[in-house]
Amino acid sequence: MATDLPAAASLWRDRPFVLLVSARTISVLGNGFARVALAFAVLALPGASPGVLSLVLACQALPQLLFILIGGVIADRMSRVRLMVLSDVVGVAAYGGLAAMVLTGHAPLWAMCALAVLAGTATAMFLPAMAGVVPLVVDRARLQQANALLRVGTNSSMLLGLALSGVTVAFVGAGWALALNAASFVLSALLVNGLKLAARPPRAATTTWADLREGWHEFASRQWLWVVVAQYAVVVAAMNANVGVLGPLTAEHSLGGARAWSVIVAAQALGMIAGAGVASRIRVRRPVLVAVLVTFPAAAPIFLLSAAAPVWVIAAAMFCAGVANDIFGVLWSTTMQHEVREEALSRVSAYDLFGSLAFAPLGLLVAGPIASAVGTGTALAGCGALVVLATAAALLSPQVRTLRAPHPQEPAPAGTVPSPATATATAPVTATAPATEAQP
Repeated sequence: MATDLPAAASLWRDRPFVLLVSARTISVLGNGFARVALAFAVLALPGASPGVLSLVLACQALPQLLFILIGGVIADRMSRVRLMVLSDVVGVAAYGGLAAMVLTGHAPLWAMCALAVLAGTATAMFLPAMAGVVPLVVDRARLQQANALLRVGTNSSMLLGLALSGVTVAFVGAGWALALNAASFVLSALLVNGLKLAARPPRAATTTWADLREGWHEFASRQWLWVVVAQYAVVVAAMNANVGVLGPLTAEHSLGGARAWSVIVAAQALGMIAGAGVASRIRVRRPVLVAVLVTFPAAAPIFLLSAAAPVWVIAAAMFCAGVANDIFGVLWSTTMQHEVREEALSRVSAYDLFGSLAFAPLGLLVAGPIASAVGTGTALAGCGALVVLATAAALLSPQVRTLRAPHPQEPAPAGTVPSPATATATAPVTATAPATEAQP
């Protein structure tokens, strides 16, 4: 490993990057509020039950999975900035509507479900566009640092949002907390709309099905890509079962309840912030290999929970898992941005997200029944074993073990549009300024 990346301070003098980080930090902070506020808003409905809460949350989560591939197609066809702004506007409508219903006391279940679907759809449109816009904002030499700093901002704001949301709901109510989330989307849309990016080459008119096929070819033709996505389909399902069901059950029965679990989860969040900071400073020769290897620590806190270890030991392991998680995330995002053609990046990112999250609902669905059948400790041990086995299997791929990071000065893959910084650095002094995408 080396630590010779360009100074991170230079990114903070880059106006487009600062706008992007600010937009993501603000909107993720609002989403931290919404996670708690929406749950309490639903539970405050007349006749509300855990089943009703599950229904509303499912209406928000399912569109994120079902529409993510369409979001990738749209993001590769149109201005990604414009799509991000549009997604934020839809988020304003969804959370603003939810806030209005809760504040007025008129919140029929069907309407809350409909707005939850709208919120999930906005996320499905936003994420592939966001994945594809980073290489257009930052030059290739600084992509790893940019991804790391983005994750530092989003992880910190999510942690702050979750920490403040309970207090906000308690003092001003769930409706106003949802309204704050809607306001965060307004600010995000305004900031993203300020991005001025180099124009992307026009694409020939194609059908949605043809675009999906092309994106699948780009995805499936890279062994390292689909192997790690298959690995993470299993890893995410196991981790979801742990964090969503089995961990809280263990904390309730053996560790002292919600307070102990909040310490463990907070340790993971702090580790993720630290991990993104570490990832901004390192350079590795084989990024996919390192990314897969740092998945192994995710199994440690699961095994410790299965053994009902002391809270501080589990929290320490969760901190280390959080560090490893964000090192993985930064190396993975940067590798995809280096290796995948710009005009297909959003579609490939959508396949990545779809595959990685495909089994996540299943992990939550089966965790409870399995724990009832074999015991929570045994179920946790099984989750830990799945993480280890899936990660070890990914190491069997030759491309996972051997893919090397490109030198910062190597040319981008064919079809890549240079970021404004790159275009400025490589253009003759007599060249005119690059065209900018039309903004809404």
